[in-house]
Amino acid sequence: MNERRIMSKDKAKVTATEDFITGSEALLRCLQAEGVDCVFGYPGGSALYIYDAMVGNPDFKHILTRHEQGAVHAADGYARSTGKTGVCLATSGPGATNLVTGIATAHMDSVPLVIITANVFQSLKGSDAFQEADIISITMPITKHSYYVSDAQELPRIVHEAFHLASSGRRGPVLIDIPKDVSNQKLQYEPYSSSIDIRGYEAITDIDPMGVDELLQAISESERPVIIAGGGVVYASAADELLAFAERTRMPVATTLLGLGAFPSAHELWLGMPGHHGTFTANMAIQQADLILSIGSRFDDRVTMKVDGFAPQAKRIAHIDIDPAEIGKIVKTDIACIGDVKEVLNYANPSARRAKSDRWIEELKLSMSAHPLRYADSEQVLKPQYVIEMIYDTTGGEAIITTDVGQHQMWTAQFYKFKYPRSLITSGGFGTMGFGLPSAIGAQIGNPRRLVVSINGDGGMQMCAQELAICAIHQILVKIVVINNQVLGMVKQQQELMYDKRFSQIDLAGSPDFVMLAEAYGVKGLRASTKEEAERIWQEALATPGPVLLEFVVPSDENVYPMVLGGTTLDQMLLGNFDS
Repeated sequence: MNERRIMSKDKAKVTATEDFITGSEALLRCLQAEGVDCVFGYPGGSALYIYDAMVGNPDFKHILTRHEQGAVHAADGYARSTGKTGVCLATSGPGATNLVTGIATAHMDSVPLVIITANVFQSLKGSDAFQEADIISITMPITKHSYYVSDAQELPRIVHEAFHLASSGRRGPVLIDIPKDVSNQKLQYEPYSSSIDIRGYEAITDIDPMGVDELLQAISESERPVIIAGGGVVYASAADELLAFAERTRMPVATTLLGLGAFPSAHELWLGMPGHHGTFTANMAIQQADLILSIGSRFDDRVTMKVDGFAPQAKRIAHIDIDPAEIGKIVKTDIACIGDVKEVLNYANPSARRAKSDRWIEELKLSMSAHPLRYADSEQVLKPQYVIEMIYDTTGGEAIITTDVGQHQMWTAQFYKFKYPRSLITSGGFGTMGFGLPSAIGAQIGNPRRLVVSINGDGGMQMCAQELAICAIHQILVKIVVINNQVLGMVKQQQELMYDKRFSQIDLAGSPDFVMLAEAYGVKGLRASTKEEAERIWQEALATPGPVLLEFVVPSDENVYPMVLGGTTLDQMLLGNFDS
């Protein structure tokens, strides 16, 4: 959808009894009317009227991050963990452009955000004014829609539409750009109460029964079916429906990175994560399946790997997705079921019949037993996989886990067994380093009674480390784990395996002492380099009523296995040598 420039047509007369306020005051009221309980942001010149309106408004909660990227990632973590729409606010120019990486992160993973940017006076637009940037043009490819507000009277409608757009259909970020003069313009405030009618936009609500019936027939005839469940199951709050569907049809389930938690990890039908660092059984099952059903997964290249070698034995490939653009985009689709995942499964479940999969399921169980996830444990050094297992064992899979991006992210996906949806908060499609800590702040604010653990590498931790200040100031209870191997681990692993060990620019020696860094911000810091120390400091962290940073010093030569190299197929896995 293209930019919509708003002009007011009717100027109603204002009487003394009518509510006459500024655009900034109207904006805050609109956000509160949408149920927003926290905004993450950073002020600047063009946004000062908006921030001035917060003064004396105790009902409006704003968290001052230390960088705009921290604000957008925190809003993202809040949205993913709660299912609500996250909100962030920044000033014009560099303030707005500092949001771009976070907007792209949310766009790639279909996360509902409303991003509010201030801009220069309308009279200065296009003049290269101080801190001017055309943020709408910059972000157009990575937003679901954008609004440039030229009349404050339109703010109630625009804000209401923005939240509807962000949270309906395929969810995603919506940007509202507000010039400084508009934020100070007086208007007659009335809450927006009309029905939403946005030209060119209609969220898909109808289900095609013929497509679902064709799918159910294909399942009943299948002997080797596999479900690939993705983030769409989580976003549609359809985990219960997926569980019922899998049990009715007796279809094994592999969950993508963003789909982890959408299906119980302890269930007999769960195969693990497929793809680049997926389990042996999940990958081999896909390659041997006669029917592939993607539910809320977009056949990302990290799942399919070499596309022309993906699922070569599948007679039919079916796809349930809310976005028609995803159907057949990567993998040729034989059966399409377009619609909200929850609604499609609710329609399908009463009529669903068993596949002929009993023998297949037994074969997969044997495969899981024969090829579990493994690593070479050690009593001399602390292994990162051990740390993840320890965190899982002590939390029972009940915590909300956020990660940064890298090896630690994959070890978390492999060795932490997620029981519930919205328990893993991670950057999937965009792979954004710096995401882990601020997203944990947002998740903790959205879930104050849950334990939130942020697992980071020593590389990504330094990209948004300044948000430790927020943890200390607001006593945000997140436990911050730093897996410190003093190297850009995932880059090193690829250089080792794909570039003949020609290591280049991966040495992170000289990084700060993370314990001292945390304490400089007022956060308790602990360090471990052995199993005994790791268990002790983790228990101490859990017993501490406040934020804690835990640095776990691990070897720099540990790799993530299994691994499928780029350009190869899912059954060409490197399993690692754990016997030496």
